[in-house]
Amino acid sequence: MKSLSTPSVGGIARRGLLKLAAAAAGALLFSGAAQAQAPAKTKVAAIYTVPVEQQWVSRIHKALTAARDRGEIDYTFSENVTNADYERVMRQYAEQGNKLVVGEAFAVEAAARKVAKDYPQTAFLMGSSGKPQQPNFSVFDNYIQEPAYLTGMIAGGMSKTGKIGLVGGYPIPEVNRLMQAFIEGAKEVNPKAEFTVTFIGSWFDPPKAKEAAFAMIDKGADVLYAERFGVSDAAKERGKLAIGNVIDTQPQYPETVVASALWSMEPTIDEALKQVKAGTFKADDFGQYSLMKHKGSSLAPLGTFEQKIPADLIAKVQARQKAILDGSFTVKVVDKEPKSSAR
Repeated sequence: MKSLSTPSVGGIARRGLLKLAAAAAGALLFSGAAQAQAPAKTKVAAIYTVPVEQQWVSRIHKALTAARDRGEIDYTFSENVTNADYERVMRQYAEQGNKLVVGEAFAVEAAARKVAKDYPQTAFLMGSSGKPQQPNFSVFDNYIQEPAYLTGMIAGGMSKTGKIGLVGGYPIPEVNRLMQAFIEGAKEVNPKAEFTVTFIGSWFDPPKAKEAAFAMIDKGADVLYAERFGVSDAAKERGKLAIGNVIDTQPQYPETVVASALWSMEPTIDEALKQVKAGTFKADDFGQYSLMKHKGSSLAPLGTFEQKIPADLIAKVQARQKAILDGSFTVKVVDKEPKSSAR
């Protein structure tokens, strides 16, 4: 009987190589198919006139960075862009094929709107005091007057002197409405409260804001509304209290910052990206996505002050917050410049 022959080592090697080659080819085909099926990332650019560490801009940067980290967008940005250079940078990003350009147009409204007209296929989402401009210039705002009102209640209840100071950048509607809401919240708790209001004429000048706060403390203010960086430093040095704005700075000032009105840009950015991807982006006012009901703003956790704030004051704030969320109480939007009432 003829014995069955066994395959040679060389034959095994050849067949193994063929199997490996087939597997590799399959892997390449699968990889290519996966790459072909993977959705393309949306190109997004942002233009900031201040450092990304600045409160207001940091919220936009945070939301766009989160979208980038999720793999949804390719994100690039420019910071510290001067007003004179803003239009050039906007055009450059539009020319580079970015589908969405985000920024703040407050000081460059005419130039920004001119660029948008020249690039109708690009979506522009800009912080602005103006209205949307058809077909592609949408506006947004930090509509956080609701939590600002709540922090005002806390300030009114925590002040022992009844004198409260407010330091802001510029008296534009976006700042005015927060200060006005804060003042009304404080007056709900303490109708006799007096307010000193100062604008430093800058979006980022901590030393100047600090000096303005010192002046208020010298006149008896024991709670300060820190619309700008630098105010909490003054309060800390003099042993006074501060109320934060836009971001939670209590971790940096655990014995100073009582509460903060927080702004979250994620709802705004997510809605804009959704529309850009769907091809439905149009000129609109995205300010509504900063309201508490959309989770675009909130009262920061009381943290280190949770046990220091009187229980009855916390109960009042919680009741007012519930009323805001269920729609039974509306914080009035007052855009006019607040004036000092302290004597």
